[in-house]
Amino acid sequence: MVTESNETGNLEKIKQKILVLSGKGGVGKSTVSAHLALSLARRGLKTGLMDVDLHGPSITRMFELKNFQVGVSEDGTPRPVEVAPNLKVVSIGMILESENDAVIWRGPMKYGVIKQFLQEVDWGELDCLVIDSPPGTGDEPLSVAQLAGKNSSALVITTPQQIALSDVRRSITFCKKLNLPIIGIIENMSGFTCPHCGGRTDLFSSGGGEKLAAETGVPFLGGVPFDPGIVVCGDSGKGFSEDLPGEIMPRIMNFLNFKNNKPEEVKKMKIAIPTAGKQLCMHFGHCDEFALVEIDETTKKASNVEYLVPPPHEPGVLPKWLNEQGANVIIAGGMGQRAQGLFAQNGISVVVGAQGGSPEELAEAYIAQTLQTGSNVCDH
Repeated sequence: MVTESNETGNLEKIKQKILVLSGKGGVGKSTVSAHLALSLARRGLKTGLMDVDLHGPSITRMFELKNFQVGVSEDGTPRPVEVAPNLKVVSIGMILESENDAVIWRGPMKYGVIKQFLQEVDWGELDCLVIDSPPGTGDEPLSVAQLAGKNSSALVITTPQQIALSDVRRSITFCKKLNLPIIGIIENMSGFTCPHCGGRTDLFSSGGGEKLAAETGVPFLGGVPFDPGIVVCGDSGKGFSEDLPGEIMPRIMNFLNFKNNKPEEVKKMKIAIPTAGKQLCMHFGHCDEFALVEIDETTKKASNVEYLVPPPHEPGVLPKWLNEQGANVIIAGGMGQRAQGLFAQNGISVVVGAQGGSPEELAEAYIAQTLQTGSNVCDH
């Protein structure tokens, strides 16, 4: 049985916690965690995403946070980064000096870091916290389950093939022994539909997740197919524009007793570009004007460009001002790490290393994922 943690005030402000678990590594647990968190946030729920997968933190890559550090408030409390409307993120990857660093820690140190992340991060009021947990059924997942405390439930991820199912079956036993409620099983990498001919291929067998759910008495929530678009989103840090497929989200919302709202309309894509003479200014703080390029969601082309004179450049002013103008993304030739962090805290994704061009050209290349970038000309 899970021994409830002595919840700090921070955890008490969170209505629900979802532990995304799998006894098997490499099943796409982090991808599902990120996709789920964005799907919840798009429904208007105040959502947090916490990555405590010590040896394989992927969330920093998926949200372009690989150069960010965990924020710290004046009293020393760790703070998450706001990456999208209603969505805040903290990852173990944000405390490492380099994304290439290996975590070589013994058990007590791992427990201490997991405890700090789960009990000390200042999330504020949240409807739901999604926790991307370490794989397996050993010390680390046990620490996560015990420290998360009350109002916690598990989402179990598998792939269809038998070698994965045998490990995932242990995760279900793990949850039942800890009296951790299971929302259900998601079968990831569930077939591939050819974008050209529409034919379906089961790359890793088929139906394994549904069979496992029937055997163990756990709800089957649905399958997530192979989708090249998901790969591109994860690698580029652009997030996921679509909900988890089928009935997965309505079933999760029903389990959590949240009102099953349809996803809110995504804010119109507005890309901010610092300009001088209507061309990219290589440093955002030295520009004459900012071009705000609005993207047509259907054609993926620039539908409107507005040029605005920025307020006097002082630390923190431009990120807040551009957020008020509705900007989702800023494209710059160069930007320092501190400024990037301030933009992220204001919900604006940062792209640096742009090589030059008109605002329309840069914005359309970004949407088409063909934007050419080089070194950050202001990497200090």
